[in-house]
Parts: sequence; structure tokens; C-alpha cells
Amino acid sequence: MESNAVVWFRKGLRIHDNPALDYACRGSSHIFPVFVLDPRYLHPDPSAFSLGSARAGLNRIRFLLDCLLDLDSSLRNLGSRLLVLNGHPEPASVICRILKDWNIRKLCYEFDTEPYGQARDRQVTDFARQLGIEVFSPVSHTLFDPAEVIKKNGGRPPLTYQSFVALAGKPPDPLAKTYSELPPVGNVGNVELLNIPTIEELGYKDIEQEEFSPFGGGESEALRRLNEVLKDKEWVANFEKPKGDPSALWKPATTVLSPYLKFGCLSSRYFYHCLHSVYLTVGKHTSPPVSLVGQLLWREFFYTVAFGTPNFDQMRGNKICKQIPWKDDDKLLVAWREGQTGYPWIDAIMIQLKKWGWMHHLARHSVACFLTRGDLFIHWEKGRDVFERLLIDSDWAINNGNWLWLSCSAFFYQYHRIYSPISFGRKYDPDGKYIRHFLPVLKDMPNEYIYEPWTAPLSIQKKANCIIGKDYPRPVVVHDKASKECRKKMGEAYAKVGSVEEEDNIAASESTAMQKRKRRT
Repeated sequence: MESNAVVWFRKGLRIHDNPALDYACRGSSHIFPVFVLDPRYLHPDPSAFSLGSARAGLNRIRFLLDCLLDLDSSLRNLGSRLLVLNGHPEPASVICRILKDWNIRKLCYEFDTEPYGQARDRQVTDFARQLGIEVFSPVSHTLFDPAEVIKKNGGRPPLTYQSFVALAGKPPDPLAKTYSELPPVGNVGNVELLNIPTIEELGYKDIEQEEFSPFGGGESEALRRLNEVLKDKEWVANFEKPKGDPSALWKPATTVLSPYLKFGCLSSRYFYHCLHSVYLTVGKHTSPPVSLVGQLLWREFFYTVAFGTPNFDQMRGNKICKQIPWKDDDKLLVAWREGQTGYPWIDAIMIQLKKWGWMHHLARHSVACFLTRGDLFIHWEKGRDVFERLLIDSDWAINNGNWLWLSCSAFFYQYHRIYSPISFGRKYDPDGKYIRHFLPVLKDMPNEYIYEPWTAPLSIQKKANCIIGKDYPRPVVVHDKASKECRKKMGEAYAKVGSVEEEDNIAASESTAMQKRKRRT
């Protein structure tokens, strides 16, 4: 009797260290490697503020298509291929249909911690088990199983990095298995198979964007980049966040492996294993939380807290999030989003985000602080939505976690420490090369005015062919005044939250005492 298995790719778009693929191959006469094109993620949404779908900007869609092409190529080299299916009306129902049509006995897919993925996977798993199909869903997108870490902590997610690291321990080793060939694809019957679409075939016509992300997707590119990083053992050993130049353009001061981890083109376990091999070779190296291994552990920390915190992606109903009365100001939000705040450092970062879908972590810190507690006092959820759409490495747990952190809504509470939109960038790039690249309107502005062009005399502005208020906007706020006001509002919000928390603690204590008295009687 034939034994057919489906490997359902979503993230985990790789061959190396792929437990779902490994298990699907065991004892199977045929395997069906499947990817379902999710219309929410891919189909154009004309109402969105940038080119892309309802869920993702064009750069991330292009990156995903690169990943699929590379995965298909790798599978073909092993005597298989990627079976691409139309996800209409939604992916879960498509998977349920093929399980039945292809007489599948084993369904294998990587465990997904995100709410959307959890709901989708429950639907498919319930259907599969009703048909008597074995379901194998290993944890391999992260180093650790978030549920296990939470269980070790008494059923609650650890809320500090240090407590997480102490609980997590050492991650399992990556699978060492390599393949010379895979079991062949079985008979797909009448199911319509698609080619991996191009951007144009998805409906994105007349694209006017001048510059796209310089980072191509796929496992092959991920492993090439990783090998380039590992060649410089001294750099790996001495990596120390938050050090690094956020204005470095063509050789970013970090690995730029985050989008490959996001899509699972690179196994986090394999990355961790490689870093430890370097550490063993060189001897002396930096340590968590600032080392490269430390960055992987930050990723794990946010995944774990997100998995164990209801409503993690919003302020209301989120127990770990401070309730702050952020203001609504669409005009200021759009100015920030479109790189039109009048602060060149902030605007250049936002233009890099729009064009490349990526920027250095310190650049992200700068613009997130500016939007929220630093200058504009706009809700972190609004900024989160922009990042979620435009970043090629946008990751539900990490993106929400970082916005909670940078807005001082959770994890980090020193709201008086604010990134200057003027002096912070100047520290790294006094000549403003980064600004000149992404804001060519300011390319001839003298160095002394490049971070504060509104202070340049009119004669200088004319000579630079950039009149402030006409060719480039005036600042939307005065930083010193705005940051002072933000600190005041944050202090008031914290004081109010503190009094509410104190009342809650008193009420909880009284309730506990009452229960104890009842037990005695």
C-alpha cells in the first residue's frame, strides 16, 4: 500500500535542518511538498498606502517569491518539486481538500506560534485527524518551544530577558541530515498546480518605485550570507549590540540575516550552532545579551512572551502593556510614514524603509521613539502597522515586542531617555552621506546644516537648491519642546497606571485574604 505524505511549507522555506521534511520522508513512497499562495498576503490591495497586498508591501512579496523559486530549485535537484496551489478562498480549506484527494497518510508542517497560524493549523489538524491522518508539527522556527519555557515558568511567560535565558537552557542541535534525493511526488490528480508567479502575474503593473530591496530571498542566499559572516571570525566574536553604525549603506553593520530567519530560509538552530563553533575557535568573545547569540536569544524571548500573552499585538486587553493615552493625528502619522517630518535623519530612515524594506536596528529605534514617546506621541500600534507592512523581516512577535519596548509600554520603562532626531545620526555620519543618498533634495546642503537644514540661511538654501518649506518640509514639531511635553505625558500616564496597579494589588490581596477566611470557617 502506498504511503503518501504532505510537507506543507509556510515559513521554514529550506531543506537544511527541516524536521517536518525529514519526518515526511521516513517510510513514505511519495511526498507532496506544498506551498499555498495566500490571497491575503499576495493579491494587490489598491486601498493600501503603498504597493502591495492587504498584509505585505511589495519588497516582502518579492522576497517571498525569491524564497519559493530557490526552494523549488533545491527540491528539483533532489528529484522533487514545489507544488504551488491557489489559496482561494483561504489556505486551510485548500489543504483539507488535497489531504482527501491525494489519499494522504501523513501531514507534516512546522509549528507556528502566531495567532493567525494557530487558528489556521487547528482547522487543518482537526480535519486531518478526523480522516485518520497522522499530523507531525515540530518546533523548528525557534530555538526553543515557547510552550515548554512557559511551562517551566509556572504557566506564565518570563517577562525579562534574564529570566528567559535562565529558564531556556541550551537549544537542541540542528538536524545533520543531508539528502541525495527525496521520494518522488505522487499523482496530483485533477488538482490545479500553479507556477511560482512573478510580481506582474500577481497583478502589480506599472511599478514606478525607483529602488528596491538589495536583499534577495531564498535558502541559497541565506547560507551564502551566513558563510560570508562566519569568515570574519573576529567580527563575529566581537559583535556587540547596540554598537554598530546605523548609517552604513553598502556594508551594513550587522548580518542582515533577519529576513532569512523570518521566512525560515535559515534555521535559527543551525545559525546558533555555527556561532558557537566560531566561539570555540576564537576563545574570547562577547556574551548575551549583546553578542550575536544574544540577538538570537532576544528573538526567542519575544516569541515566548508573544505566544503566552493574549492580545500581545495591542494595548487594550494586553496585561503587560501600559495604558497610555496616545493621541490620534493622521497628518503627523503620514508625515512620519512618508519621510516628510522635516528631520532629515528620521526622513532618510523612513525612505530607506520604503525603498529597501530594511534598516539597521538603531535606525528603527530612532524612528520608533520619534513617533511615540519622543516627539509625536502617536500610538505605537500605528507605527507597528507601517513596519509590519514594509519590512522584509517583519515578524509578528518581534515587531510587536520592539514597539512595546521602544514606546516604553512594556519591558523598558526609562521614558526620559529619548533619541535625538538631530545629534544621534550626526554621531555616526557627520557628513550626512546616508541622508544625501535617501534624500537627494538635500545632497548639496553643507555638512553643518544637513541634520538641521531649517537653520541654514536663505542664501545657503538657495545655493543648495533646497528651500526649506518649499523643496523640503519644515520640522513638524520643535524637538526640544515636543520631547519635553512627551516626557510630561508619559510621567502622568505612568503615575495613573501605578495608582491603578496599586488598587488592583490591594483588591487582589483583599480577595486572597477573604478566601483564606472562608476556608477557615
